[in-house]
Order: sequence, then structure tokens, then C-alpha cells
Amino acid sequence: MNSAYLYAAVRTPFGRFGGALAETRPDDLAAIALRGLLERAPGLDPAAVGDVVWGCANQAGEDNRNVGRMAVLLAGLPVTVPATTVNRLCGSSLDAAMIGSRTIESGDADVVVIGGVESMTRAPWVLPKPSRAFPAGNVTAVSTTLGWRLTNDNMPAGWTVSLGEANEMLGEKFGISRDRQDEFAARSHRLADAAWTAGFYDDLVVAVPGAELTRDESIRPGSSAATLAGLRPSFRPDGTITAGNASPLNDGASAVLLGSAGAADRIGRAPLARVAGRGVSAVEPPMFGYAPVEAADRALERAGITWDDVAAVELNEAFAVQSLACVDAWGIDPAIVNARGGAIAIGHPLGASGGRILGTLAARLAGSGDRWGVAAICIGVGQALAVVLENVA
Repeated sequence: MNSAYLYAAVRTPFGRFGGALAETRPDDLAAIALRGLLERAPGLDPAAVGDVVWGCANQAGEDNRNVGRMAVLLAGLPVTVPATTVNRLCGSSLDAAMIGSRTIESGDADVVVIGGVESMTRAPWVLPKPSRAFPAGNVTAVSTTLGWRLTNDNMPAGWTVSLGEANEMLGEKFGISRDRQDEFAARSHRLADAAWTAGFYDDLVVAVPGAELTRDESIRPGSSAATLAGLRPSFRPDGTITAGNASPLNDGASAVLLGSAGAADRIGRAPLARVAGRGVSAVEPPMFGYAPVEAADRALERAGITWDDVAAVELNEAFAVQSLACVDAWGIDPAIVNARGGAIAIGHPLGASGGRILGTLAARLAGSGDRWGVAAICIGVGQALAVVLENVA
């Protein structure tokens, strides 16, 4: 079989909920990321893109009806370039990368673009459609921004707790203190700010026209464990999870260019990394934050390596508590995890985060010269994904 390689990756800056990207539609954000990616390969004929696989978690508003195909059309690619949209909630764009890499390995395409988008600001309220006209009772509008909605009554109540409550349960199970969570969150802000200041993200981020946003909007450079300790718990009166040690609501898009080894001449640049292993796992829904443990272990096994070989990890920080639980379980040096900041600071626009961590991981490996890295992400309703990259830059 062919090998699949990562050639380039970009993303928009991630905006806060109701912030600088609030006026930009998600399909436009996706098109901006797609155009920005292809600008990284000016020699590539866009008509040579064999498929576009796009991730999006919501798909209830302006991102409905196959937002991946909408992005292709809005970006001005030839109408002959196909596209599909996949939904594995927070893991959608990492799932897209896994699908795209398999497409290349099987020989079904030589060049595949993957990516993802989410505008949590513009996620609509929805009403359940009545089975009969003119219902006599009231109908409640439900926000589609985050979490369970229109839940099936047959689902066990213990599975449908809020994401925050689920992670309070996880913290109790593993004895992870509020102090550790706040320190982890403060570190995320410090490292993200330092990475932007050092220029690490300059080549990874494309501007959004009309939005005055030059870096990720949720980063708080002055954050410290002491300042975060003053925030009130968000889900339990005596809980440990706050707005400061959990990822915020965000808007943004990411895109990644994948291809075979033989596509290098067509793309006009050398690959950065090889997709060496993939892993997927599932657990009971409330323990979703811990699911990356098994997903990453499976990806490493398929790559033929162990944690001792890994020099860089990009773990999406949905919550500090679940990130710490995963790092503890892997038994790895925390210093190699999210060394350029994580989602607590950078943001977590659901469908875009997988593409972000994959592109960041490739850039970290290329910059350091280290060989192996892991990108992993937890997913609501009890799932996780992981990808192992081998540096070939």
C-alpha cells in the first residue's frame, strides 16, 4: 500500500464566542482555510485534488448541507473537486484526516485535502419538528452550541450528564486536584502566548478578511494558577472545574494537505510527516475525557513504536482534568505535551480542533527534528481518536 504524508497545514485564528469572528459564517471560515492551504502549494493544480473530507460537529445552521462541498465552491476550486462532511463531534477533522490518509494509502486518490470548521457563536437554536400540525402545547428552543440536545428518553440518565459534570466525575475517580488543573491551564496560556510571540504560528495561521484578529482570541497571557484559583466552580458548588481550566467556546477553521510520496512533484513541496498510525477507542459516555488513553496506545502499536519513542504530543485540552488524567495514564513527561499551548488557551472550535493539533504536531516535529509525535483528542459521548506522525522533513 501507499503511505500518506502531510504536506502542509493552516488554520484561522480561533475567535472567542461572540468575538472577532462572530460575523463570519462557518462556510466562509472553511473556504478561507481551504484557500490559505492551497496557497501553501502554489504549484498544485486545484483540479488535482482527488477529494476533500471536512469535519463539522454542528451542521444545524449555516454549516448544514455538506459544508465541505460549500467550502470547495466558495473557495473557487473547480466544480469537479468533490467533498464530503464527516461528524465525529470534537474529533471530526482528525477523523477526516484518518479517512483522507486511508484514501491515499488505498490508491483511491493521490492528493486529499482535509479540514474542519465550527462557528459556535452562530450555532442556531432549534425546535423539534412536531409529528402533527399545530401542537397544543409549548415548544422549547434548544441551543445547538454544545452538548446533548433533544435527548432520547431511552438513553440512561447517567450517560447524558453535562460535559462538565462528566469531568467532575473523572476528576473524582483519579483524584486530580483543583490546584493541578489550574496550574495546567495557566501553563497552556503561558505557552500559547510564548509561541505566538516567538513566531511559531506565523506560517500556520491565515487571516480572516474583515476580522481584526491577529492571534487566537482566548489567550490570556497574564494567567496564573493563583488568578485562576479565584474563579468559581461551574458545575458543582464544591467542584474543581471552572471557566478557567476548561476550553472555551470558539469559532475557527483548519485545513491540512495530504498526499502520496509520488504527489510531491505535483504539490511542489516536500512532505513534512508520514501518517504512521491511527487509533480509535470508545468508553461509557461520561468517561469520554479518558478515552484518548486507549486510542493513542492503539495508534502507537500500529505505528510499531512505544511511548519511549515519542518526543511530542498534541492532546486537545477539552478540560484540564481529562488532559491530566491521560498524561498520567501514559506515564510520559508532561513537558512534551502541548508545548506551544493547548485548547484551554487557543480555543476549541469543535470541528476544527483535530486539524489544528495535527498541523501543530507536524510543525513541532519539523522544528525540533524529533522523529515521532502523537495527536489525540477526546470526543463527547465516549470516544477518542489518535494519529501518530513520523517526521520526514
